Amino acid sequence: MSYFRNLSLFFITKVIISFSLIFISSSTVLAVQDNVLIYIRDDVFTDYQEFVDGRDVTAIHNFSGKTIRRDVVDMIIAQQALRLGGFKYKFTYASGKVNFRNTQMLQNGQLLISFDSYWRNDALSLSNSIYISDVVIRNDEYIAGIYTSPKNKKTLAVKKRADLLELTAVSTPKWRTDWQTLQELSLKNIISEDSWLSMVRMVNLQWVDFILMPFNPTPDKSFTIDKIRLVPVEGIAIVLKDSRHFVISKLHPKGSEAFQAINKGLRILRENGTISRAYEQAGFFIDKTKIDIINL
Repeated sequence: MSYFRNLSLFFITKVIISFSLIFISSSTVLAVQDNVLIYIRDDVFTDYQEFVDGRDVTAIHNFSGKTIRRDVVDMIIAQQALRLGGFKYKFTYASGKVNFRNTQMLQNGQLLISFDSYWRNDALSLSNSIYISDVVIRNDEYIAGIYTSPKNKKTLAVKKRADLLELTAVSTPKWRTDWQTLQELSLKNIISEDSWLSMVRMVNLQWVDFILMPFNPTPDKSFTIDKIRLVPVEGIAIVLKDSRHFVISKLHPKGSEAFQAINKGLRILRENGTISRAYEQAGFFIDKTKIDIINL
């Protein structure tokens, strides 16, 4: 009798363990399904991690910091807007040299959203496969510095638009607004390069005179990555005449939900002043009265 009782208990225990394992496995699958994978350029992700430093991204209100920049603010604003709009999924990240691979992944539904905002002109060319959010950086708000090597005396001496005629710049025609802006400056030459890091390296080595970049919040507005340091030409800037938006894949299963949520959240962030304050504290929005914008 004792034998049969023990055998019965053994089978009951085995059944309970089996059901527990099935429940745990199902919960794990659901948890994975609740996560959204985002691909981020590695240098941006490094700065993002250092700035956030384990904090709840949706609760960040002060955007001042050593590693803050436009790309990092974009990441935070996008997540805050999505959460405010009711999008409850969590994000996991894969960093690397993603560049324009992200655009292809958005088009085929592998990537939900780019946390790096797009120029409206670039986004419109993809409108068959992506949703375009409400504006995050408005037209004429993107003021760029003319960034060059600290050793490039010729570029650092620029004071007016005519001084640019003998200079070279680097960008990519895939960034339509950047490319068009440079073309309108009548430069000596514009070098086409799709890799952003390669662009920076070319300027650092003085193979090219300058690159257009957002101003940094450092005291001298310099930009540093690895052992590369670029500085802006003092006292002048270039306005890029276009607006920037978040883009969301129409083919991703959560695309429609994310599109509605981010627009709702962006409206809230715009009304309460968070968007303007964030880019100002990050050093991206500058006082236009204190600098000469030479392409107006």
